[in-house]
Amino acid sequence: MEYLWKQKPKTSQPAIDQLSKEINVNLTLANMLINRGVESFEQAKSYFRPSLTSLHDPFLMKDMTEAVERIQVAIAADEKIMVYGDYDVDGTTAVSLMYGFLKTFYSPVVFYIPDRYKEGYGISEKGVRFAAENGIKLIIALDCGIKAIEKVALAKELGVDFIICDHHTPGEELPDAIAVLDAKRKDCNYPYKELSGAGVGFKLIQAIAIKREIDSSQLDAYLDLVAVSIAADIVPITGENRILAYYGLDRLNNTPRPGLKALMLSSNLEKDIGISDVVFKIGPRINASGRLEHAKASVELLISSDLEGAMERAKVVDEVNATRRNFDENITKEAFEMIASREEMAEWNSTVLFKNDWHKGVIGIVASRCIEKYYRPTIILTESNGKATGSARSVVDFNIYQAIEECADLLDQFGGHMYAAGLTLPVENVPAFQEKFEAVVKGRIQEIHRKPVIEVDDELLLDQINYKFYNILKQMAPFGPGNTEPVFRIANVYAEDVTVLKDKHLRFKIVQDGQVTTPVCLGFGMADRAKDPDLTTVNMLRGKMRFDIVAEMRENVFRDKSSLQLYVKDIKFD
Repeated sequence: MEYLWKQKPKTSQPAIDQLSKEINVNLTLANMLINRGVESFEQAKSYFRPSLTSLHDPFLMKDMTEAVERIQVAIAADEKIMVYGDYDVDGTTAVSLMYGFLKTFYSPVVFYIPDRYKEGYGISEKGVRFAAENGIKLIIALDCGIKAIEKVALAKELGVDFIICDHHTPGEELPDAIAVLDAKRKDCNYPYKELSGAGVGFKLIQAIAIKREIDSSQLDAYLDLVAVSIAADIVPITGENRILAYYGLDRLNNTPRPGLKALMLSSNLEKDIGISDVVFKIGPRINASGRLEHAKASVELLISSDLEGAMERAKVVDEVNATRRNFDENITKEAFEMIASREEMAEWNSTVLFKNDWHKGVIGIVASRCIEKYYRPTIILTESNGKATGSARSVVDFNIYQAIEECADLLDQFGGHMYAAGLTLPVENVPAFQEKFEAVVKGRIQEIHRKPVIEVDDELLLDQINYKFYNILKQMAPFGPGNTEPVFRIANVYAEDVTVLKDKHLRFKIVQDGQVTTPVCLGFGMADRAKDPDLTTVNMLRGKMRFDIVAEMRENVFRDKSSLQLYVKDIKFD
């Protein structure tokens, strides 16, 4: 796939010079920091040394007072409380957080995760009726509920109150709940709008702790769950999320809860665990139960109190995840074949595929795989309970939620945000939806959306790549959306010592102005790149052709020896 290299803007030189002098960093670092919103000594101090004391007052969130008061009433009256959450990573971590916190001082609490296949996404009628039939008077919903108008109304008829903690985009009407906690509400003045579902849940337990005079340090035990939710739900690593992720990862690396420790061990993660480790190793394992079986297994793992029991549960989750990978690979292959067999789709601006026997639990992953190959807004649909149900994924800077919203007349329901969404529609509407969605995307998509973009922080010379520079880069973590890992362009080089690893990866050194790099360059999956049989990347590298690379700087530790490496994201030859 061809990538578009996008140089981040160069800030005004006086501003770069001033920040460089104020915090004693080189001009490249100063420019990078300004591009991340760090423009003064005080902002740099907050950025490099995040503090939990900088978290916003939870009572700034609309309806927080009402939420806490209703929970206090429930506790005083010895009412049963149900903690209800979605079946993905954000939902299960949020449920584990809220359930675990309430259980430390109040016993009549249960948790409920809907069955993906029997109940579908969000608040279900079955869940509401289960609560009413079991004498539950209050449901705290996490990572879902913002559009559950009818289900919350039903609960009210049955004598069950709702507190909704969500982070998805609300519709024009809000559910008639006791409290609706969602910073994206138009009437909510909470300063930070990008919390994860578990992040909103954390704000609620913060508020409860303040009201009940619980020491705030007791909330630290839940930060590992919040960090996992932030990473897995791909929310921006900015503002409060950056603080929560920073301390959550610290806990994950040093004192993780038994359930997460078990997942780390089964994932062969030992130290220096970052956002990408959660995204690619821990998150999929937590997700696996909800995708193929029932997500309550993930919650039971995350609330485990001992490592031995957690390891047994993690083993089961691992087995389910292996099965999930098989489904994922097979359905992805079918999707690719379907696209290749339809000539008209080659010219489309979107991908919408439907097959009635695809496994509902992996269609979101398949949508992401299709974007990796074809790079366009994608929706994968299957049949469930007599309806077409699907997962949508988007490309950078294209709002797929808004595109789906324009097709609402063909849908039963939908929800989500800019980059990911879910939807349900009558099976007979699928062809019309494919056409309308394509027309909407065609009208909205711009040239910048047609190629994956690699944002480049700055250009480096080889002699700038050293440990002094790298050690400052490390302090800019955690990396993720809104605070991406620094990427540098190194120009006009040629390769030496080119080696192919496992028939698909490249290892080489680069030479610039006669100077050979100390860092080794690694290009994963680049060995089989080719414009034609004679112009493979390997041949061009070995032929001493000049090229530019964009790469991330990493540290490699082997047999207690450390060295810097360049992880090559793309190569462009002259």
